[in-house]
Amino acid sequence: MFEGYNQHFDGIARLTILKGLAEQSDGRLNDAMLQVVLQTFGINKGRDYLRTQLAWLDGEAHAIRLLEVGSAVIAEILEAGVDHVERRRIIPGIAKPSAPRG
Repeated sequence: MFEGYNQHFDGIARLTILKGLAEQSDGRLNDAMLQVVLQTFGINKGRDYLRTQLAWLDGEAHAIRLLEVGSAVIAEILEAGVDHVERRRIIPGIAKPSAPRG
């Protein structure tokens, strides 16, 4: 691939996760449902990849909060994550959302 491909790919995956969470009425999804969200958009990576991206969004970007319940991980979008999705603030390492069309 080209130089920087992995970072670009990860940024798109992170944005896809944030958008999936932002679409929920309570801003939360478990990791199994987030896996489906990623696969819907052609990001066919395993659960380890997803959990690595969730950990980054929590620990580095402070865009989500994680809660472990048994073997599941629940992600909840935080204000910083919503601000990124809605283009009020851009978080480095996450792909920039497209401008609204219309």
